[in-house]
Amino acid sequence: MDTRLTAEQDEIRRTLREVLRDRCGPAQVRAAADTPAGHDPGLWSALADGLGLPGLALPERYGGVGCSVTELALACEETGRALAPSPLLATSVLTAPLILALGTGAQRAELLPRLATGSRTAALAVPGPALATALALTDANDGYRAGGGRAGGVQARRAEGGWRLYGEAGQVLDGHSAGVLLVAAHTGGFARSRTLLFLVAGDAPGLVRARQAALDATRPLGRVQLRDVRAELLGSEEADVLPALAQAGDAVATVLAAEAVGAADRVLERTVEYAGQRMQFGRPIGSFQAVKHRLADVYVAVQAARSAAYYAAWAAGRGERAGGLALAQALDALRHAAAEGIQLHGGIGFTWEHDAHLYFKRAAGDELLFGPVHRLRDRAAAVAGLFTGGEVAV
Repeated sequence: MDTRLTAEQDEIRRTLREVLRDRCGPAQVRAAADTPAGHDPGLWSALADGLGLPGLALPERYGGVGCSVTELALACEETGRALAPSPLLATSVLTAPLILALGTGAQRAELLPRLATGSRTAALAVPGPALATALALTDANDGYRAGGGRAGGVQARRAEGGWRLYGEAGQVLDGHSAGVLLVAAHTGGFARSRTLLFLVAGDAPGLVRARQAALDATRPLGRVQLRDVRAELLGSEEADVLPALAQAGDAVATVLAAEAVGAADRVLERTVEYAGQRMQFGRPIGSFQAVKHRLADVYVAVQAARSAAYYAAWAAGRGERAGGLALAQALDALRHAAAEGIQLHGGIGFTWEHDAHLYFKRAAGDELLFGPVHRLRDRAAAVAGLFTGGEVAV
């Protein structure tokens, strides 16, 4: 593994960091998160029009840049540093790869160029168990169901001229504002039960959406209700949806790991800066050995997480999977960095209004959505066959 960045990768990171430094400070992040959409359309336009970020990992034939998950992860390390609220994760990481993998030629040609330019956003609505289960990050998803009977979820039934969906999905990233929804729905009844993916327009009749309260306001969540909504099947009825979700899950974990590393690195930088300014007993608190030890522990954790995230990004470019374990390491490091940042900022650090809590909420929020850490590690151990003597299917 060569950890040196190419000139192109270095330019992507440098340019993105400059844009986010100017347009995504803590006050701007809070203001954007408080809007109904949960993000700043101006920033999204800058990322899309100026940098082509939404289409970074999409093929050129669909209007993308043609890079790999590796470059997308490196770019998201920068968005993680700024905690940039944007539809990037929901659109380009969760939804677009599934459309690319399972969609028909016509569906790809219609949707992917719009997603690549940022003119349309998308969201993946996965009802039932946690999103991490559907993506096979915390458990094997071979038994996953998008709904069924009294268990709720989303049901799909054939109707004249297509399909109809009814049901509900909660905690959908950008589900309240996305221009198109990719909905996992249960079909086939009891005997032929299976999960398929359906495309639903954001303005479809019978679709009711609302933003939900969330611990991390920079990750806006929506509740999606489908009341006999017309939908279009993604691909064909023979599509192998669950393996596609598992494959997408590793890429999602890789990108999230890079995001968490960026956030952990930034909160550590801010804590070190504060420790050099805050005076106690006539000297900066950063000069005390106990404080140095705590900051050194965080530094080691962040660097270890960065190594794991970079390896996962490198492995993804080679068709290998290491995202889940890298995500566990990165979320651990972010939680550690955020907790130490709050404590070492003293009394002001314990107020919700302090910027350190933005990072704390990101750490906790990501664990709720994609973890927890011990289950991510348990799944990675099972896939590697550490306790069974052989690898298990992913």
